[in-house]
Amino acid sequence: EDVPSQTFDNRDYFCGKETFPVYESIFTEEGETIRKIAIEIEKPPQIEIHVWTIRKGILHHFYVEKLSKRESEELPYFKLITRTTLSQWKIFSEGEAQISQMCESRVCRTELEDLVKVLYLEKSQKGHC
Repeated sequence: EDVPSQTFDNRDYFCGKETFPVYESIFTEEGETIRKIAIEIEKPPQIEIHVWTIRKGILHHFYVEKLSKRESEELPYFKLITRTTLSQWKIFSEGEAQISQMCESRVCRTELEDLVKVLYLEKSQKGHC
């Protein structure tokens, strides 16, 4: 079955809500995966990066860093994965805090994947805004 690809129209697509680009970067080295999820915010102009260090499926370390847009231009390897609203980003951040505590001692691959899915917006049908 064809899955519709997420398009990146802005306001019109998401019922007039402002959306922001979300990027992802994944590195694997020496049995460790470093996954970064970043959002680009206009005011103030900055990039907020959530960094997860995963070892054998267990979230070992999690932190957030904020960079100015100028600093972030030097960051390679990020690819655009979707656009999201600030309210969805807030849900993502709150869920991330819960998962970081829950996953300190057990494997949480599916929980982390499900959390990233929160950022993908469903295309609303006309008249349902």
